[in-house]
Amino acid sequence: MEIILASNNENKLREIREKIKSEDIKIISQKEAGFDFEVDETGTTFEENAILKAEAVYKLTKKPVLAEDGGIEVDALDGAPGVYSHRFAGENATGEDRRNKILTLLKDVPDEKRTARFKCVGCYIDENGQKHIFEGVTEGKIGYEAKGKNGFEYDPIFICEYGKTFAEITAEEKNRISHRGRLIEKFVKYLEEK
Repeated sequence: MEIILASNNENKLREIREKIKSEDIKIISQKEAGFDFEVDETGTTFEENAILKAEAVYKLTKKPVLAEDGGIEVDALDGAPGVYSHRFAGENATGEDRRNKILTLLKDVPDEKRTARFKCVGCYIDENGQKHIFEGVTEGKIGYEAKGKNGFEYDPIFICEYGKTFAEITAEEKNRISHRGRLIEKFVKYLEEK
């Protein structure tokens, strides 16, 4: 079975391919499917954005599509940046700009109030056009500085259950506990049961 990932993000594609071990499931990017465009993420929730992306690709291909949207929610910032994680420091900001903005906003926040989570919501539209929603969450906290060379975006400031940032652990360790990894596990379980 071939499933189009409604994204051209190489990091997401790699994480998902590493997680799906079944030879019966092949994940291809939007670009590989012949559609190189970005969907406007106008939703106010991760779920709304995932549905927007999945529907846009499904309408063009009529093939099974998986789309996901996610980000980081920081409790001391009332859940921000949340759905605006990618645009949190401005339209053309880098991952480093986004990390620095959070670190600056939390500079006087004590350790016990630096709780945060990565959340990811996926929308799978099957070959019949039916939508299925999956969610993955990883709890942790925000560190005081960026640490580690692996990962991307907020990974270097997010301290996970291993006591290290997502950027300090291996890709294999991250896939075991990441929000996207947990979402993909639920998705694969659904496909196997189907």
